[in-house]
Amino acid sequence: MVGLEPLYAWARPAISRPQDALVCGIHWELIRHGYRCLGTGDQPGPDERKSELLPAGWEANKEVYTLRYKSTDGARELLLKAIMVEDSMILNVMDRRSQKVSDVTLAVADYINSEHLDDFHKVYKNTEELRTRITSGIIAPLGAPAGKARMEPESREDVIWDENPLRLPPRQPMGARAPSRPSPLSPFAVGGEDLDPFGGRSGGMIVDPLHSGIPHPGIDPSSGIPGRLPPGAVPPGARFDPFGPLGAGRSGPDPDHLPPPGYDDMFM
Repeated sequence: MVGLEPLYAWARPAISRPQDALVCGIHWELIRHGYRCLGTGDQPGPDERKSELLPAGWEANKEVYTLRYKSTDGARELLLKAIMVEDSMILNVMDRRSQKVSDVTLAVADYINSEHLDDFHKVYKNTEELRTRITSGIIAPLGAPAGKARMEPESREDVIWDENPLRLPPRQPMGARAPSRPSPLSPFAVGGEDLDPFGGRSGGMIVDPLHSGIPHPGIDPSSGIPGRLPPGAVPPGARFDPFGPLGAGRSGPDPDHLPPPGYDDMFM
């Protein structure tokens, strides 16, 4: 309960009973959730102002503690009454503007070590449970101040999805143009295609000189192919299906040049 220690040190001269220490802890939980104390009693007094400290005379009545709070955004004003019934404390809290009421009953011995009122590090116990009881029994039913709303995490829609080649691209709204995936043209981008199961990238393990990124002039079959077709063998504009390696002395990768498994088996 960060911040409670200096408050307890300030209020220690007024703390003489275990219920005093419990009220001090409850007060700090309200402060943490965006409320400030206005004073004691049912009605406002002169020159009141919002404060994180307990007002003077807050511990005067050991049987009924009456404190008033106002949210930092000014939307809520709470009237807190802590009533002692034997060894338990009944918290009755009302929002004066909405007339909403919430109640919580706490066993003082469950949260306060009565023999260690002088030692802050030992006087409180089960602090997480106490915070949960105050939050669920008072703060949640009456509503937390607007200034205490939790910030939403920052959106990561602008993260470049192409960082992971196995990640599917994000869906685009109707009519929007999908981002183009960059295709590496560097002849050294070997292995990129093998990482892409969708076959949308270049650069596999086999270095293809015809697709290495180096521009090559187009082939006009109507002008003939030296050593293969004489000029005029293919009419201009006619469909032509290339055969054999394109270009004199140039050979592309042969799918059969990789040996099959067990190639060194003499019986294959």
